[in-house]
Amino acid sequence: IEGMAAESVRAREELDGVLDVAYGPTLDETMDIFPAARPGAPILVFIHGGYWRSFSQKEFSLVAKGPVARGITVAVINYSLCPKVTIPEITRQSRAAVAWMHREGLHYNGNPERLFVCGHSAGGQQAAMLAATDWAGEYGLPPDTIKGGVAISGIFDLAPLIYSWLQPKLLLNHEIIRRESPLFNIPSTAPPLLLSLGENESLEFHRQAAVFLDAWKANGLEAQLLIQTGKNHITSIEDLAQQDSSLCEALVAFMDQG
Repeated sequence: IEGMAAESVRAREELDGVLDVAYGPTLDETMDIFPAARPGAPILVFIHGGYWRSFSQKEFSLVAKGPVARGITVAVINYSLCPKVTIPEITRQSRAAVAWMHREGLHYNGNPERLFVCGHSAGGQQAAMLAATDWAGEYGLPPDTIKGGVAISGIFDLAPLIYSWLQPKLLLNHEIIRRESPLFNIPSTAPPLLLSLGENESLEFHRQAAVFLDAWKANGLEAQLLIQTGKNHITSIEDLAQQDSSLCEALVAFMDQG
């Protein structure tokens, strides 16, 4: 984690970024935007992990390095943390960030018609929830506002966490588990998903990815799974810093299809 934070400092020094851009009314609702070199680029909105209770966008700037080098505008968003807020408020903030980027992405060399979301760990849960959002009914945006979602080491079933050490911070109840578990909120129509996790992650992360993948596809939706050889829950995100890594290649190929 310390290495990721240091690499993120270097990323902000090296990339032409616009930092701490407000996308909502609260102080936590900001994003760091790293525009592509040329106009009309695909947009990637990235949601960081930390079990909804730690970190900010600053520790994850490194994820912009590979995609920006491949011609993608990247927005790394911040959000309020538990227990200051609960997970439904985090989801609301993530949706607000996507809506803002859809409206304003053109000013950052982005093409709002090619907007994708990506998240790591808790951010993977957020990416899946964003893919299931009713953008037309709730935001007045095109139904296909999101062209695809990438969930890296995601959490798709929150039910086990109510019994874990995280519960005093997350303040889960059965209603939040039902509303905020992507596994329990699979829509009838949605963009394709790319799920990825490290080979060396725990059995529960592998189980959740497999169960969610099967449920998503069983509803007639498109999804694929990428297992990263030799990676664990933390290192599963680091290869986005390298434009020629297998993870970055998979991301670019996935976005090219959207």
